[in-house]
Amino acid sequence: MLLYVFMLLLHKIIMKIFLILIIFNTSIFAQVDWSNPNDCKLEDNSVFTQSILDKMTLEQKVGQIIMPEINSVTPDQAKRFHFGTILNGGGGFPNQNKNSTIQDWKNLSKDYYDVSTEVAGIKVPILWGTDAVHGHNNVIGATIFPHNIALGATRNSSLIREIGSSISKEVLSTGIIWTFAPTIAVPQNDLWGRTYEGYSENSDLVSELGKNFILGLQGEGDSFLSDQHVLATAKHFLGDGGTDKGIDQGNTISKESELKEVHGKPYYDAIDSCAISIMASFNSWNGIKMHGNKYLLTDVLKSQMEFDGFIVGDWNGHGQVTGCEDNNCPKAFNAGVDIFMVPTEWEPLYWNTLEQVRSGAIDIKRLDDAVLRILNVKKHLGLFDGRIPHEYNQNFIGHSSHRDLARKAVRESLVLLKNQESILPFKPNKSFLIIGEQSKYIENQMGGWTITWQGKTWEGTSISNNDFPNTLSIFDSISEKIIDSGGRIEYSKDGSFKDKPDYVIMIYGETPYAEGFGDIEDLDFSSKNINILNQMKAISNMDIPIISLFISGRPLIIDEELNYSNAFVSIWLPGTAIEGINDVIFSNLDNSINFDFKGKLPYSWPSSNSSNPLNNGDDDYDPLFEYGYGLTYKD
Repeated sequence: MLLYVFMLLLHKIIMKIFLILIIFNTSIFAQVDWSNPNDCKLEDNSVFTQSILDKMTLEQKVGQIIMPEINSVTPDQAKRFHFGTILNGGGGFPNQNKNSTIQDWKNLSKDYYDVSTEVAGIKVPILWGTDAVHGHNNVIGATIFPHNIALGATRNSSLIREIGSSISKEVLSTGIIWTFAPTIAVPQNDLWGRTYEGYSENSDLVSELGKNFILGLQGEGDSFLSDQHVLATAKHFLGDGGTDKGIDQGNTISKESELKEVHGKPYYDAIDSCAISIMASFNSWNGIKMHGNKYLLTDVLKSQMEFDGFIVGDWNGHGQVTGCEDNNCPKAFNAGVDIFMVPTEWEPLYWNTLEQVRSGAIDIKRLDDAVLRILNVKKHLGLFDGRIPHEYNQNFIGHSSHRDLARKAVRESLVLLKNQESILPFKPNKSFLIIGEQSKYIENQMGGWTITWQGKTWEGTSISNNDFPNTLSIFDSISEKIIDSGGRIEYSKDGSFKDKPDYVIMIYGETPYAEGFGDIEDLDFSSKNINILNQMKAISNMDIPIISLFISGRPLIIDEELNYSNAFVSIWLPGTAIEGINDVIFSNLDNSINFDFKGKLPYSWPSSNSSNPLNNGDDDYDPLFEYGYGLTYKD
């Protein structure tokens, strides 16, 4: 009897523990409601796209979902394998020649267009995508706009929309109608080497600017994806800006609610703005690679968020999924990736995918869904209605109106962090000493993703000032302004000078980098650049005012440099139209002001005492300058 009572009590205890565990697990793994109606209302192309799909062979369908890189696939190969998309990556040019002419780009576009697969006599044109992220940055002579971090400092959504529209015309000029932009990441750790690709640490600002960039690229209303606009790509879905320790392609560790509110928010506005191309991210979320995350790609993005475009993978991103390789990954496709971006391993991937559909490892319904999404986008682009990309008959590369717009963007992006005794603006007819070797190399003001992937001489492709026609270095621009105004200029590499100047302008900061190679272990700039501090100390002892122009793709710890500077300006990565700096820091000879500072920090600026990550709203928030800080001449 006692044994029976004991067993009964034990059973009750076990059941209670079991129920508690169920409740606990449910609370831990409860899925967040992501549902939101898609406010983008586009023409229903389903009857047309289904009619094409019904006539396609299995081989043609598989070809549509594979995207090789232009330097690894010939037009004849593209024809044989029925490819639906191609790309050129950062540093990818026709014939691997950075000096390719506009006509070279258009000729290659024509070559691929001409060999596009045909279905029952209907051409299904190849769609070419490019990394035009701050201008058509792979093309010599293109307008290079400030990187997104600088555009975030402008807070000017109408300006960002104009920039998007300008970039679309420069991309069109080369026979391409698809760009992998904008990046709508929300960087939370500035150690990340892609911080400058994000508009801000603030989701609301990223949403607003990302939306307007998309509208600029794609148009809206009657102009949506007209012959004056290109297809945008919102990227990278999801959580790329939230990785642990800011490690590129790393693991974003967060609750689902945080993932939605911080990193997911910009995608709602992107979808409502008719983004119909979204790129999957390299990062993981709580240990699961995004390219293989069916819950987020399919259940959340496609179902709950009602995204009806296609998901394109990133550069061999599918190959990072557990159990996958670059040439074999049904898991990524089944998870929701519609297009494999597979630069070189495209042929074995094609054959493996074909066999997986035949064997049932990939459901034919999943393949049909992906192809329908691709066909739908091509229909919206007008590719079935007579639009021929390489026949765009205008050339907007480096157009004067675009350069004017870039100059405005530079002006409005500059953030004044210090202006002791209102030393700025100064008259240009004074004597100046300019210090900083970085100021003489144009690549430094461009940053990554400019001509080459890393924005500097890379993998056999060299970069020099000659690669930027009609563009001045920061040094040459400032020098020209001073000399034309009757002032005197002297340059110094080490801080020495012949004649004591009225002012010293020091130009220094980061040198170009891009993903992966741009990651750093700490934000301390000062200790790694002692030579700059030593120059500042020597000059300050001579009682000469110092103005710092700081080049960077992220906020860095510059406490000591700031202390030695009478004025300190963050100029970010300004790009082509460097004259925008002169517009603000110099007055007219009558002391009148041309343009005041407008820029406000899009990221919190750390001090040596600040914790990292540092974001507005943190419990231990202790920045040197708060998010949104920025002086004007009225302050």
